[in-house]
Amino acid sequence: MAKAKGPKRPTRDEFEMEELGERLVEAQQEGLLVKLIVWNWEQPVTGKITNMDSRTKSVHVENKGEITKVHFLDIMKVQSPDL
Repeated sequence: MAKAKGPKRPTRDEFEMEELGERLVEAQQEGLLVKLIVWNWEQPVTGKITNMDSRTKSVHVENKGEITKVHFLDIMKVQSPDL
């Protein structure tokens, strides 16, 4: 039985991915609060980046003591949160 295919993640070029990675690294190093727009998630993820795991290719975001792990390729945008 074939697995049903959902919507495909939009493709991005190497430049876009590199820029996204640089913004994430900067936010982690500076301890900045970020809002991540994540593909196929209803709500954005807001918090501080505590870890970027190269083995699992996930970004760990902490908000109010809760850690959310987001796959790097699913992150569509990095923004400043609306305060």
